[in-house]
Parts: sequence; C-alpha cells; structure tokens
Amino acid sequence: MTAPVTILGAGVLGLSIATELTARDIPVRIVDPNGGPGPHGCSWWAGGMLAPYCEEESADPTVVRLGLDAADWWAERGAFIHHSGTLVLALSRDHTELDRFARRTRAHDPVSAAEIAALEPELENRVRRGLFYASESHLTPRQALGALRDGLAAKGVTIQTGAPATVTGLTVDARGLAARDALPDLRGVRGEMLMVRCPEVTLTRTIRLLHPRIPLYIVPRGEGVYMLGATMLESGAKTRVTARAAVEMLSAAYALHPAFAEAEILELGADARPAFPDNLPRLRRRGSTLYANGLYRHGYLLAPAVARMAADHIETGHIPELMDEHNP
Repeated sequence: MTAPVTILGAGVLGLSIATELTARDIPVRIVDPNGGPGPHGCSWWAGGMLAPYCEEESADPTVVRLGLDAADWWAERGAFIHHSGTLVLALSRDHTELDRFARRTRAHDPVSAAEIAALEPELENRVRRGLFYASESHLTPRQALGALRDGLAAKGVTIQTGAPATVTGLTVDARGLAARDALPDLRGVRGEMLMVRCPEVTLTRTIRLLHPRIPLYIVPRGEGVYMLGATMLESGAKTRVTARAAVEMLSAAYALHPAFAEAEILELGADARPAFPDNLPRLRRRGSTLYANGLYRHGYLLAPAVARMAADHIETGHIPELMDEHNP
C-alpha cells in the first residue's frame, strides 16, 4: 500500500492541497496541533476576495494569471461564491488615487455617480466616480474552509492533532509562518480586520475605498454584517488589533457612509501572513519534504493554483513554475 502523504497545517493551503490529492486518489493525512481551521490561522481572518484584476494594481502579473479560475475551483468544492463584482471608489479628494488604480489594472469599467447608485443604492449622492470590475467575486473564508474540511472528512480524511509515530512517505509542509525555521527568507506581513454589524447599510459587493494612506475594503457577509480590512504591516507579530488601526478603518468606513458610525463591533482580528521577498508563493522540495508557502495576501485567490501544482508534482514528478529553485 502506498504510504500516505503527510500534510502539516490545516489552513487554506494545507486543506487545498489535501483536497487536490484526494481527488486523484492519493492517500493523505493532515496534522495540525490546533485541530483544524480556527482563529490561530491567518486564513481565518482573510477578506476572501477573489479579485485578480484589482490585485494587479500592486501584484506581479503571475497573481492575475493564476487567480483567474479561483472562483470556479472554490465553487466546485462547496464554497458559496458571490459573483457580484468589485466596486473601487475614491472620495473627491482622492480621485488621483482612482486614476492611478485605473492605469495599473484591467477588466474594469469607469462608473459615474448615477451608475454607482444603480449598483449600490446606499451610495447614492455619496461618491462621484469609481471603477467596476464585473467579473470579480468574493467568498466567506470560514465557510470555505469548512467546506474543504467537510469534503475531506466525507472521504475519510480527518485532522490529527498529534504527530504520527512514523512518517515513511512524502511530507508537505504548509504551516505558513511557522515554517520560518526551515525557510529563512519567509517573512510576516501583518493584517488587521474588524467585523461589524450595521443593518442600516445594505451593500451587496466588495467595496475598495482608495486613500493614499489607509485604503479600505468592505466585504459584505450578509444580514448587515461587514468585514473591514486595511492594514498591511511588515511584521510577523501576532498581536491584537491596535487602536490606531481600528480607528482608521472605522473612520474610512464612516467617510463612505455615515451610518457606519453606529455599527456594532462584533470581532477584531489580526494575524501575520507568510510572504517571500517578491510576494509570490513557492514550492520547494527538500528530500522527502515539499514546502508550500508564501501566499501573502492572496490566500484564497492563489491556493487553488498552488494546490494543483503541488499535486501535479507529487503525482507525476512534474516541476511546476512555482518551484523556485528550478524556475528562478
């Protein structure tokens, strides 16, 4: 009998690789001391935006190319996908930021105040100009992680909290920032988020509000609940949300719609995303260990592509483009 592939880490990448391998009838076992997805992992606090064209504003073109089919991959595996597009907005004082964003990205249509109001009636007479990326979507990360976990459990794959007594086959290390002991060029990029309830505001799609200092995204979670996210700090510290970050995010949301001033804060979260120097993911083979890491801020967008490449390598020995020592 073929020894199972041991996957270390049950975050978005570990679960995605396990899902790809089991679909190919390759036996796997998942080991995570925390027992599965939860607040200990950075993928728990993600925005869940499947927005490759918006990411083009600051990301390598590889991110756009590899992320184009992410929504289909997630939908096929039980994630609820909201195909409502992304609306990028700027207040009047920040229209130069909107022009810059438009120059650096594709697949968008400029929208006027009337067109913005048609897309999001709550924003009528609040914003004069924007960009609409109709092909983009978003998901709810915790539901998506649960869908992968449940799909694996239905195939007999559970998450072990203790290390197996023996490991005779291949190990896939998908521990995120915890793998810095083996990947010295891995760094942490801290992100902070707030979850708020504001029934007075009804938004149906991801809103990106541009600002030269505190760009904000607002992701609807349904029933008046929104995730607010903005910060991206060069730090591996996994501390609580700072007062400054919370105030700036809430202030930006209030500038977009004053009703956010009365929002109820449900949750504050912070974690550090794993990233390599160029902010692209990597696959590295070291003997019987395959390291899969470095999703940066593109976890849900790039996990499907990285998982497919890892599974291809394990199944056939193929050297994928993200195996950096072969494709520098």
